[in-house]
Amino acid sequence: MLDFLRAYKTYDPAAKSLIEVALLYPGPKAILFYRIGNLFYRLRFFFLARLVCELARLLTGIEIHPGAKIGRRLVIDHGMGIVIGETTIIGDDCLLFQGATLGGVSFEDTKRHPTLANNVVIGSGAKVLGPIEIGAFAKVGSNAVVTKSVPAHTTVVGIPARPLEIKTTTSSN
Repeated sequence: MLDFLRAYKTYDPAAKSLIEVALLYPGPKAILFYRIGNLFYRLRFFFLARLVCELARLLTGIEIHPGAKIGRRLVIDHGMGIVIGETTIIGDDCLLFQGATLGGVSFEDTKRHPTLANNVVIGSGAKVLGPIEIGAFAKVGSNAVVTKSVPAHTTVVGIPARPLEIKTTTSSN
């Protein structure tokens, strides 16, 4: 639990203490409620699982389905408006900014939400949709709409999301 709170201090220079993060930041509260809801979900107490996660949504503005699978040290920065769908899988050490959606594009009873590998960053307002994979250390820019898998170590931006091209210039003397 301490490494989880330390992750917030690492990502957020405004965080002055672990107590502040634990008591005043919405992300840790939402994750705590999610972990309880997820336990009930795995025990097949689906109504109770949803109830716990709905309480978290009311308190934090962060909606995490109890069926999602979330790794260690997920940091949710600010958090308001974040949606994480039922079949979403999130690896370790990921970072989500406000308004991000990890959503589905169908109503089929299959894997319909994204999978994020370890160390993925999802920018503010980004929409990552469908049963796609976002590779390790990839970054999704703010307000991007991603409907296709993203390779590891790639940054995507725009609507629809495309890899960011970094242009280098050389000077000659």
